[in-house]
Amino acid sequence: MTDLVLLRDRVGAPRRQRSIFVASRPSPRVPAGDSPVILDLSRLLSRALHATPTGIDRVEMAYARELARLIPDRLSHAAILPVGPHARLDRDATADFLAETEARWTAGDAASAPSRGLRLALKGCLAARPGLAEREASSRPAAYLHLSPRGLERKSLYEAVLRRRNARLVTLVHDLIPLEHPEFARPGGTAAFERKLATVTALSSGVLTNSQATARALAPHLARAGNRAPVRVAPLGVPRTTADGRPPVGAAPYFVVLSTIEPRKNHMLLLHLWRRMAETRPPAAVPRLVLVGRRGWENENILDLLDRAPALKGCVVEHGRMPDSEMRRLLAGATALLCPSFAEGYGLSVAEALEAGVPVIASDIPALREVGGDVAEYLDPLDGPAWARAVDDYAEAGSPRRARQMTRLGGWRPTLWSEHMQIALGLIDEVTR
Repeated sequence: MTDLVLLRDRVGAPRRQRSIFVASRPSPRVPAGDSPVILDLSRLLSRALHATPTGIDRVEMAYARELARLIPDRLSHAAILPVGPHARLDRDATADFLAETEARWTAGDAASAPSRGLRLALKGCLAARPGLAEREASSRPAAYLHLSPRGLERKSLYEAVLRRRNARLVTLVHDLIPLEHPEFARPGGTAAFERKLATVTALSSGVLTNSQATARALAPHLARAGNRAPVRVAPLGVPRTTADGRPPVGAAPYFVVLSTIEPRKNHMLLLHLWRRMAETRPPAAVPRLVLVGRRGWENENILDLLDRAPALKGCVVEHGRMPDSEMRRLLAGATALLCPSFAEGYGLSVAEALEAGVPVIASDIPALREVGGDVAEYLDPLDGPAWARAVDDYAEAGSPRRARQMTRLGGWRPTLWSEHMQIALGLIDEVTR
């Protein structure tokens, strides 16, 4: 792979030479390419019945919205259907499906079946033309943009799609955690991920990653496959948000965790910390811990604490699903976001908190440092006493430690989706020339 220069990132990291990838600031305009762009929506279609999104769901939605705004005449959609073959999706039905999905995320109709509008939009998408369809009518190859691992284990299918559509595959790799930390994967998850990654390394003409940490992890796999495709680091965008009214938890200090409940996220450390506080202090002296995220896998010990530890009742609040509007309100009033993860490809919750003006206490791992820069506080995810001291310090009325981070936060700037898309479209333009 060609040696390239890693540019200074937005948190002021020193210049480093002979990197194998580029983390670039976008140019002030979108590249004026004329290649068709086919956006794969397999992930969003597969999760049509879910009322609240994951981080990858949000990424796929952001691409759908931004590309429709920036390159409407070049954009089409395709997917491996939840039941059935690969297909081109109807434009109008896809637009309705995306609008209905976003509305559900915002309103959080979590307990009910999909709305009638969503059912109709989904039906329209599934009525799309099956098969590989015709070649694109363009003087340049198309870019087939795949943003999630969904379906990538079907290498032969994508080979046929790319050949028939005269397309170059551009993938977005979020992390390599199932390979780097197989202990955190579902049973069989590492083997399945290896098959997906084999498709990425064999077929990609260009690769986007969400962080420098992910790009470094990916590099040896591309090299072993003999793939010299350009790799571009494009940090994920964070939409500008405002809180909707007063925080819902009240005036007492509370801390928020935004993540699926799974061992990799290290909820266990926080639950033991809160149990110790609840057992040794009067109730009024224990801040609340609010967990927002569905329950994941391989979680027996964590769920036992949540369900059966009497000391946690009243001081730990769990929200398996929460609409975006309520989540923004909750986050805005938090004393701090806690992110004690053992491994991440990107720190989306860190970015969301800092954009909302909320302090962050996070694990000292590279992906989170990329996002939080010099603003967030970083602690060893195994150092329970350090986390206990940080929680106590931040919960203190008029906390000097929290105030210092609030001062630093004034210099933090999020990546916007428009900036991310300029990097992505630049890569698309490069690989379809």
